[in-house]
Amino acid sequence: MTTLVLDNGAYNAKIGYSHETVSVIPNCQFRSKTARLKTFTANQIDEIKDPSGLFYILPFQKPREEMVLSGKYKSGEQILRLANERFAVPEILFNPSDIGIQEMGIPEAIVYSIQNLPEEMQPHFFKNIVLTGGNSLFPGFRDRVYSEVRCLTPTDYDVSVVLPENPITYAWEGGKLISENDDFEDMVVTREDYEENGHSICEEKFDI
Repeated sequence: MTTLVLDNGAYNAKIGYSHETVSVIPNCQFRSKTARLKTFTANQIDEIKDPSGLFYILPFQKPREEMVLSGKYKSGEQILRLANERFAVPEILFNPSDIGIQEMGIPEAIVYSIQNLPEEMQPHFFKNIVLTGGNSLFPGFRDRVYSEVRCLTPTDYDVSVVLPENPITYAWEGGKLISENDDFEDMVVTREDYEENGHSICEEKFDI
């Protein structure tokens, strides 16, 4: 079975057929305020000499109006320049409470998820923590996750946190491997099955 594998992230989408290589498609744009408002797609960010002069355009937004000399756009929108925020924002991944979000940070969420598994499975999962996505490329991200998960984990459990060579496409590669599994057809509901049986076919196949 030829399968189209899609991993859609906030920064870009990874897409391709199971028998092909992955294509990384930017799903956002950035505009430069210093290079005549030139538009950059997400995979061109490395070409920009001064990333601090960029602003983010959501996929559903139209490019903003031309900036006037006052530092504001004709529409009256204010420009925000980032300084220490570039370092403070990633910290929210570990301590969401810093901005009033009462949720677990990434290490706590990992430990909480594993501890909800049957006890005999937990040691295996603590030894097989894999980081994926662009955020995992922050310098020191893997070491920070490891050290905090280690502190939250029983001392008699081994902990291993792996950062793949290319974490951006790693989830897509996992989806590709699953699609090549001999049992793949038993793991999915086809469109024809769903149209014929409705939601009940999902309940039956996935034991919902």
